Amino acid sequence: MAIRKIPGGVTAAKGFSASCCAAGIKYQGRKDMAMLCSSVPCTVAGTFTSNLVKAAPVIWDQEAVHSGSPAQAVVVNAGIANAATGKTGMDLCRATAEYTGQTLGIAPEAVLLGSTGVIGPQLPLEKLCTGISVMAGTLSDSLQAGTEASKAIMTTDTVHKEYAVSFELPPADGSVPVTVHLGGMSKGSGMIHPNMCTMLGYLTTDCAISPALLQKALSDVVPDTFNMISVDGDTSTNDTLLVLANGLAGNRPITAEDDSWLLFREALFSICRDLAVLMASDGEGATHLMEMRVCHADTKENARILARSVVSSSLVKAMVFGRDANCGRILCALGYAGPVFDPARLELFLTGEKDTLCFFRDGCVQDFDEEAAAAILAEKAVRFSCDLHMGDQEATAWGCDLTYDYVKINGDYRS
Repeated sequence: MAIRKIPGGVTAAKGFSASCCAAGIKYQGRKDMAMLCSSVPCTVAGTFTSNLVKAAPVIWDQEAVHSGSPAQAVVVNAGIANAATGKTGMDLCRATAEYTGQTLGIAPEAVLLGSTGVIGPQLPLEKLCTGISVMAGTLSDSLQAGTEASKAIMTTDTVHKEYAVSFELPPADGSVPVTVHLGGMSKGSGMIHPNMCTMLGYLTTDCAISPALLQKALSDVVPDTFNMISVDGDTSTNDTLLVLANGLAGNRPITAEDDSWLLFREALFSICRDLAVLMASDGEGATHLMEMRVCHADTKENARILARSVVSSSLVKAMVFGRDANCGRILCALGYAGPVFDPARLELFLTGEKDTLCFFRDGCVQDFDEEAAAAILAEKAVRFSCDLHMGDQEATAWGCDLTYDYVKINGDYRS
């Protein structure tokens, strides 16, 4: 049964609505708050930052997900991260959830929260509450509403990020298959690095699935999607990825790791991968998407480590920006990554839209056409690959080049 890309994002699934507003939290003249709501309570799963310094909304959401209680709404703000804000920040989460719950007629515990922006300042509760009131009155299940919500959570992002798919599952009543929808939005442009790499991500589905299997599917796909991108080597305090499932598609509930669960997991992987690549390509100041594929590794984890090492290397990033085919930068990043391999067996390639060049083979840098290499490095997507000739495992990581604009953006981020 095929997975089909469809228009939209978080409102592509039945029963989900969204809205946004300009609350004036930090940005002037643009929308900076978003709300996502389901018409019925949802099963919820999540993954969160590995940074020991966790923002208040991360702690709030972690407790909500681990409790196993249903969720029904998400409120997100951009501009101020509500991180390093102590007890005041946690009290603000509680007050925000309580006000949202009163406004929407749901329990505070059913409200999830997200914040992104500058670390340190306290969020203005009055502005949050005003924004919540406005958004509650403008909720819409239109695809455009989902798109506008994805724009409202942006910080230094230059493009909004959303994706949606559909697929068919057996129905609850045993008749013809039913169509299930899965949509998502994310933001992330800087402070992006694995474990779990920087982002706010919100996924919605009308699939009926047990909490345990929803969490397992999400945990299964994150290591090869959101944990395989890097912009600048910094892991955020606010990383949050949530998926809400309201069951309104009418499929037979997924309660075992059967064919239906495998198809759901495949659809979830496709959305997470595409959102992750969108974030990598929109890295702060980026002019190129970088891709590194490691194949024929001895273990999956070693392939991941090696691929991430290359896309995380500042020297490789600068090399791509300067269109300088200095493959020594890549070999160096592979060599210090940790996994053991035989350099004499390694092959390294640069692949463009039309040509593939071999950089390294038999322990030696190969003769290659410098002009052809520079032309490939000028393409929007720059793809490297290495063959370790050690086993049957592979992994792909994504990043972006390092440009002058990255320093400019982060030199005055708080202003």
